[in-house]
Amino acid sequence: MIDYDIAICGAGPAGMALAALLVNRGADAARIVLVDAKPLEHAMQDPRTLALSYGSRQILEQVGAWPIHATAIHDIHVSRRGQFGRSMITRDEHRLPALGYVTRYGAIVEALGAVCNRLGIGALRPVRVSGSDEAADSVALHLESEGQAARLLRAAVVVQAEGGLFGEQVDKAETRDYRQTAIIAQVNTSAPVAHRAYERFTNEGPLALLPQDDGYSLVWCARPASAQALLALDDAAFLTKLGETFGERLGKFTHATRRLAFPLGLNAGVTGSARSVAIGNAAQTLHPVAGQGLNLGLRDAAELARVLARGATPQALEQFAAQRRQDRKLTVRLTDTMARIFANESALQPLLGLGLAAIDVAAPARAVLAELMMYGRR
Repeated sequence: MIDYDIAICGAGPAGMALAALLVNRGADAARIVLVDAKPLEHAMQDPRTLALSYGSRQILEQVGAWPIHATAIHDIHVSRRGQFGRSMITRDEHRLPALGYVTRYGAIVEALGAVCNRLGIGALRPVRVSGSDEAADSVALHLESEGQAARLLRAAVVVQAEGGLFGEQVDKAETRDYRQTAIIAQVNTSAPVAHRAYERFTNEGPLALLPQDDGYSLVWCARPASAQALLALDDAAFLTKLGETFGERLGKFTHATRRLAFPLGLNAGVTGSARSVAIGNAAQTLHPVAGQGLNLGLRDAAELARVLARGATPQALEQFAAQRRQDRKLTVRLTDTMARIFANESALQPLLGLGLAAIDVAAPARAVLAELMMYGRR
């Protein structure tokens, strides 16, 4: 007996968005189940910052998971530290209310969790998938939870939507260690510019400041040794170093929260089988330089919902792979190229200022770049 048509392993933003989109397209909620190792209440407390493109907002709107608490990005300022040339992308050029939004991971899962509950989509939490066995007509998942006996769940199709961090994953077809560490924190400045995001390229990697509430979400990419030195500084010394690296466009940096760090790399490739498929971070873990990780995952979810709503079959998964190939490939290539140029003091770095200046005066080039960032390859 098959318990469900579709089992989604990982009830994060991509997994829950997929479940809601499936029901929105006519799938039976009772035939869908979410499996996750964390209680929803725990996930809702996750303070991590995420960047949503305008295209991702449209996906969330489809299922009623918008609006959420988020800060709109009206402009994106891109520059190279110590060199001539910069580019500015604005919402007015594209006649949109925003280019994107900055929000917390917890805010997204709270909104999507409420939608899934309202739609009657079942969730097994906290439950861990310890293994799987695939047969001709279904996949059996081995489930474990504290205080309960191990059990089996059978589904016609299994979707892996839980990716984890780079360095903790099984290597896929394409993997690359950028030898960079990302430092993240919330910071405040003395002269903030409302709704403007900054991407500042340095010798060791990109430094991004994303407007969030009354301050900024910082993502500072540096070589591991430099990152460890930055983590060891007290708050005052850290803010001084940040100001020296970023410049004075926002005045002085006045406050920083506790700093966290994680390694950066690429781990991507087609994974799955006749009756299983991976989406989002489980399919492709990317460098944050272009802010495309979650957005690519939500585009995966939207296309997978479209094909699976017609039937949970191997043919549907084949169609999904074909339809997503170009967008995935282009986004991975673009992100990887940017990361390699900006992570290792590439010989191409001195040309970045000229490139940014050229993009700034060429409206068609800015339009193409913005379209890719907001909607992917369509």
